[in-house]
Amino acid sequence: MARTLNKLSAITAKNAGAGKYSDGGGLWLVKREDGGGQWVLRVTIHGRRREMGLGSFSEVSLKEAREAADRWRAVTRSNVDPIKERERQRREAAKKLHILKDVAADAFESRKAELKGDGKAGRWFTPLELHVLPKLGKLPVGEIDQTDIRDTLAPIWHTKADTAKKALNRLSIVMRHAAALGLEVDIQATEKARALLGKQRHKITNIPAMPWKEVPTFYASLSDPTITHLALKLLMLTGVRSAPLRFIREEQIEGDVWIIPGSIQKGRRDRTPDFRVPLTPEALDVIDAARQHARGGFLFPNIRKGVISDATMSRLMERAKLDYRPHGFRSSLRDWISEATDTPHDVAETTLGHVVGGAVERAYRRTDFLEQRRKVLERWAKHVTGQGAQVLQLVRAEA
Repeated sequence: MARTLNKLSAITAKNAGAGKYSDGGGLWLVKREDGGGQWVLRVTIHGRRREMGLGSFSEVSLKEAREAADRWRAVTRSNVDPIKERERQRREAAKKLHILKDVAADAFESRKAELKGDGKAGRWFTPLELHVLPKLGKLPVGEIDQTDIRDTLAPIWHTKADTAKKALNRLSIVMRHAAALGLEVDIQATEKARALLGKQRHKITNIPAMPWKEVPTFYASLSDPTITHLALKLLMLTGVRSAPLRFIREEQIEGDVWIIPGSIQKGRRDRTPDFRVPLTPEALDVIDAARQHARGGFLFPNIRKGVISDATMSRLMERAKLDYRPHGFRSSLRDWISEATDTPHDVAETTLGHVVGGAVERAYRRTDFLEQRRKVLERWAKHVTGQGAQVLQLVRAEA
């Protein structure tokens, strides 16, 4: 008996609630509670049922879904697995991405899921975009060799050492991506170029950090209830990095604990767990004052859109004729812990959100030293606010 086709109409599909709806011939519409949905084709090949996604309901019309279903049903009738065939076709199409700028863009798309904010900040792709693609972007990736790479990066190899190193590392990832696509490339070209470029002469300088004994005076100068003053205060009190501070949201605060999502921390977003920051009474007061400025869920919004920038806090320190920068307060806190307390190393490093120990050791550790860190930051808050601080002794916690 012939199967009934085209059971659905565009209006019926649009107005359907959550559930599964058959259009016939193995084509199904799977709707979600939020109104979205997915087209799915069910076929049987080699005695096994396969479900093949044909696109989202919002992007693929009923007509397009039926046309796609017809194509893949025909493939199935040829005794070919449609899912494997589609993957084969995609690989064949990928092999045509032979220009470096196209391969680089494809590599970037593949890595977005593990980058913070899907790489929207541009930090991953920018070194390639600014320093590699203008010269090599239109070359076939298989023709690029170590001399091309050396000549491209040589002008910045010593003067912008960190940027040049990032550009070379990103290019290495792109070359390996090209090889994975089946393109004939020299995946050792970047390492050969590194050897040709030689050792970098650029001397890395640390971000200027305010000596911890001077921190109370500067903290006292932040007397205005402005976004910039409040942001700097919370930065100093918690010892966190600038990005989590600037992107702090109301829902991240749970009582006297601030939970920083792994997606906005330093490191790979797919490997970085959430980080709990104990909030002292002083920090909670700052957060409470910041709530009057909140917009769009952010406690430290920018005047126009988004959130306060790191440059905004830096400029305030520049106007105060200071050589120090906001990120340096992490060093101020760490130096104070070392010189004015007897805090165990693991607790001190975890206070700054640093990874402590190897992978095996971390796997067996069942604590993030939250309460020990709370004591450290409470003492630090007293120092920062000018209430004095005696040497703090903590019992070393067992991992």
